[in-house]
Amino acid sequence: MALGAISMFIAIAAGAFGAHSLKQILSLEMLVVYRTAVEYQIYHSLGLILVGLLPSCKNHLGISVSGWLMLVGIVIFSGSLYTLSLSGIRWLGAITPMGGLCFLAAWLNLAWQTFSFRA
Repeated sequence: MALGAISMFIAIAAGAFGAHSLKQILSLEMLVVYRTAVEYQIYHSLGLILVGLLPSCKNHLGISVSGWLMLVGIVIFSGSLYTLSLSGIRWLGAITPMGGLCFLAAWLNLAWQTFSFRA
């Protein structure tokens, strides 16, 4: 939960920074990329908080895997898009899908852990 809260803090700060400081600096295309990074970081920060609430009632180890996958996804997906939008280094877009795969794996694992848990 703490990692989710810290990630949410960073996402909100990044979103505010983008809305107030980057409009005049970034092209419209790069501003959209930046906003996508913020949005996905917010969604998955909430996911991390959710995962933090579940171990008390579900399989802790299996649920934790989803949390770590979400965190890695945030770093790779949002991190590469932040860097791409601010630096213009286009090849970073090639690693962004790896973060997306981490997100997909996290949610699929969370569903599996929830369905397969036996009390």
